[in-house]
Amino acid sequence: MTARADAFPEYDQLLALLDAASHVLDCRVVCEAAVQGHRFGVHVATLGSRDPLAPAIGIFGGIHGLERIGTQLVLDYLRSVLGRLAWDELLHRELQAVRLVFMPIVNPGGMWAGTRANPNGVDLMRNGPQDADARVPFLAGGQRLGAWLPWYRGPEGAPMELESRALLRVVQEELLPRPLSFAVDCHSGYGWRDSIWFPYARTRRPMAHLPEMYLLKTLFEQAHPHHGYTFEPQSHQYLLHGDLWDYAYDLTPAGSLFLPMTLELGSWLWIKKNPRQLFSREGIFNPIKAHRTARVLRRHVSLFDFLGRVAVAPERWLPRGPQREALLQQARAHWQTETLP
Repeated sequence: MTARADAFPEYDQLLALLDAASHVLDCRVVCEAAVQGHRFGVHVATLGSRDPLAPAIGIFGGIHGLERIGTQLVLDYLRSVLGRLAWDELLHRELQAVRLVFMPIVNPGGMWAGTRANPNGVDLMRNGPQDADARVPFLAGGQRLGAWLPWYRGPEGAPMELESRALLRVVQEELLPRPLSFAVDCHSGYGWRDSIWFPYARTRRPMAHLPEMYLLKTLFEQAHPHHGYTFEPQSHQYLLHGDLWDYAYDLTPAGSLFLPMTLELGSWLWIKKNPRQLFSREGIFNPIKAHRTARVLRRHVSLFDFLGRVAVAPERWLPRGPQREALLQQARAHWQTETLP
């Protein structure tokens, strides 16, 4: 596929992948973003089981346009899955039972422009309507002063941005109706370590499915004991207004289990190893040196593959009855969460 003069490398790579795999992927454009006379589609690609009750895994990237490494990670994993289809019989068996959903560039306008926010100046991860129930960090927790400052939520009472609504629509159509679904949203730019965060960001009170999240963490540690992630509620770091995954999680219908996670790549370590990155806006959020980019791309495959494995047979691990209550007590002690009323 010929590169488009008005595009950017990640978008060209996405279009090329979708074109080359059109015979195995179900693809659609869920909205279009306009920026400086250019228009970019927000693409979703799915493959695997068409059973509406099959477990599903959604992998998302590019919500913040500056964080290209998250999109590169999603594209790299999609490329890996497509390449393995030619020979990996176990993958074919997995896809008979599980559906995969890829949304690699949620904010293409921001990525083209090299901005964290979308073309309207709105930080999509602060764009939900809900407010935190305690003090949030000044500005960084979400502000409505204006788009001239970072972390802008958008005007109070206004509809969510089209990219936010598109993401939520995909979650509501592809993930929430199922008995079991996961989401991994790939970001960068915070901390010395890679982290897996889960709801809530708006409150320090625990999510309703804390036992299941704790068990998922335990199983992952058993399978990959040297994974190196900090696995915790986002509220352990800071509270914020309008988190999209808080909002999506609260839409989970009764009888469904939806476990959304944010994979936060610890970019401070890249800066420590290469301090010159501080003088580049892109370098603050992405590894610049090729070998560090390659290390990031290969490091997180185990997480995605693990979710595929546990999704195949949830009846083998999902807790019930007394086991779930025991896990709840362990989870509260481990994360020192507040007690639900």
